[in-house]
Amino acid sequence: MRATFRFATLAALVAAVGCSTMTPADDPVALRLTDVEARLMRIERVVQNESLIELASSIQQLEAQVQSLRGEIETLRFESENAAGRQRELYLDVDRRLQAIESQGRGGGFGAAPPAASGGFPAAGGGALGAPTPSVSTQGGDQQAYQAAFELIQARRYQDANRAFTEFLSTYASSPLADNAQYWLAETHYVQRDFAGALPHFQRVIDNYPRSAKIPDALLKIGYCNAELNNVSAARTALERVVREFPESTAARLAQERLGRLRGAG
Repeated sequence: MRATFRFATLAALVAAVGCSTMTPADDPVALRLTDVEARLMRIERVVQNESLIELASSIQQLEAQVQSLRGEIETLRFESENAAGRQRELYLDVDRRLQAIESQGRGGGFGAAPPAASGGFPAAGGGALGAPTPSVSTQGGDQQAYQAAFELIQARRYQDANRAFTEFLSTYASSPLADNAQYWLAETHYVQRDFAGALPHFQRVIDNYPRSAKIPDALLKIGYCNAELNNVSAARTALERVVREFPESTAARLAQERLGRLRGAG
């Protein structure tokens, strides 16, 4: 219908021009014809392409995508902020299971292992929390003494736990639990951010108990401590050793992650 109307309009205008003696440049009818032709072409392009409608639809789709992406970004930010906490919980869960297996293999049931800090640092606890500090007693044997020290770490009474494990190692130096006691003694320093104090205690696990199941964890913490103390070279050496010597361990995975952070910082 548009084409028919357009043809009739143009035919009438051409006929009018044919009756004129003016040149196309001077003839107002010819000028009007040119203007109408240009306007018709513009209208047809808009109608045919429906560009305005498509543009509005595209804008709505983009707004919906932006809203969706904003939600995903917020989720990722939340997960990133809580990644360290989840990583620490995973590490502690594995450590608790290993500790239970070790305890059963040694004939004792020590319950859950205390929380160790692999990434974040719990609030340091003092020794005066309304309960007296349990003392290592030879009457109950090394297993009960070890359990009592464990419970202090679980209660985050790190100073008391430090004294209890120190006394345990003095009293039960030949106990099969001595390597674990040495490791958790080091942890009482680490969780209080005493990295310089923790280092020699973690090193004793490696030097004094070369067959201990705590070797990978002790090496990992040596790497962590050195990283916190800006001893980057020593940190890399310890972390790379974990990855090289204990590739299937949880400690190796955590060491890889920390090495990546060190490379990024470097």
